[in-house]
Amino acid sequence: MAEDFDVRIGAYAVILRGESILLSHWNDHGYSSWTLPGGGLEAREDAPAAVVREVREETGYTIGTPELLGVDSLFIEPEHRFTGENPRLLHALRIIYRAQILSGELTHELDGSTDEAAWVPLQKVPELGPTPLVQVGLRLAIQSRT
Repeated sequence: MAEDFDVRIGAYAVILRGESILLSHWNDHGYSSWTLPGGGLEAREDAPAAVVREVREETGYTIGTPELLGVDSLFIEPEHRFTGENPRLLHALRIIYRAQILSGELTHELDGSTDEAAWVPLQKVPELGPTPLVQVGLRLAIQSRT
């Protein structure tokens, strides 16, 4: 028997500068945590374009052509979803890129699901209690260097 479920595809960036990583503070539906800048694809938008758009919206930076690091798959049970009545299982596919900043200056998103962006020293990241996506992105970035 097939189970009904939703799929959400998102594109996210690992952006490192020296010993710091660029993170966005997710603050939505009463949940808040630090995460990689990025988010869901819009209609007819490919993943590289989505990550460029999302990074600009959430951080103020324009990035160059992103380098694919990998894809992470996450299942969120209906009772853990934030949306509507009778939610279904969510399969979240997170496409993770490495990116370099071309221009811009650090700014915070207005009227979005994130409310702050910051350069965080890598050794301080665990203290923030980030979303698991941050560790996935860092692991992929490290693996791609070897």
